[in-house]
Amino acid sequence: MSQSWAKTASRVFLTILLMAVAALAIRYRDVLSMQAIERWTLEAGAWGPIVFMLAYAVSTVLFVPAIPITLAGGALFGPLWGTVYNLVGATIGAMLAFAVSKYLASGWVRRMMGGRLKKLYDGVEAEGWEFVAFTRLVPVFPFNALNYALGLTPIKFTHYTVATFIFMLPGAFAYTYVGYAGKEAFTDSEGTLQKILIAIGIMALAAFLSRIVHKLRENASFDVKKLKRMLDRGEPVIVVDVRDAGDFAQGHVPGALNIPLAQIEGRLHDIAVAGKKAVFICKTDRKSAKAVEAASEMGVDSEAVMGGMESWTKLGFPVEKW
Repeated sequence: MSQSWAKTASRVFLTILLMAVAALAIRYRDVLSMQAIERWTLEAGAWGPIVFMLAYAVSTVLFVPAIPITLAGGALFGPLWGTVYNLVGATIGAMLAFAVSKYLASGWVRRMMGGRLKKLYDGVEAEGWEFVAFTRLVPVFPFNALNYALGLTPIKFTHYTVATFIFMLPGAFAYTYVGYAGKEAFTDSEGTLQKILIAIGIMALAAFLSRIVHKLRENASFDVKKLKRMLDRGEPVIVVDVRDAGDFAQGHVPGALNIPLAQIEGRLHDIAVAGKKAVFICKTDRKSAKAVEAASEMGVDSEAVMGGMESWTKLGFPVEKW
């Protein structure tokens, strides 16, 4: 009884504290501007880095845009230490927002994210920290909102924190260097042009990395665990096994339709079921990948299951035999 009371009391206290901080932030919203944070940092002297990281963390919790602050970090501390302070401040803020969402404001976050929350939940359930890593490398969702939304998923706090810190590094360094180069351009220091060109190159590299990661994830996004969850929930999907009839008879996903790869183009009318996604599966994923290419050319929404029946049976999922 005492433990339950203590837990309730702590949540009430944290809720009141958060509401007070939010009210102050709204009342004095100009205080958390980039210019104000720069001024505080410079006035703090040796304590400047601590002040900057705390201000970054609070700004993250209160939905202040992160990019201007990250640029300021580069201008104030240079590319190396600026990256460190930006990354630490952003990670602390992300941890606080995660904790607030998980323990205090779950209803508010659900209303804020709407249907996008289900996509995040499914992604974390299927991939764990790898999904968090992807969202940090590829900014599909707004940074501040993402921190709160991930608090409602099954991801462990430690996994979330480590993945956030490590995989935000490329973007943090890129924006920090841009802030540093911008300051150098205004001070007319030596090598300004070179630093600007390096900044452009780093930003281009970061964008290229994001595209590569996004492409690789698209190609490997549909695994057997995701297929199993969709089937269990009764989602609109049609499983098409593209192996030969003999292999299909030895064991297949329950309810799957057998259309050998050689017959795919001639039987697309069996696959193009209104409102259903076609999911191709074979022994591994070679034949199913070819089936996706053929179906895509005909305008059929489809994906290939990575790992195929080998992964399905290895995980002990149910199999039908004919």
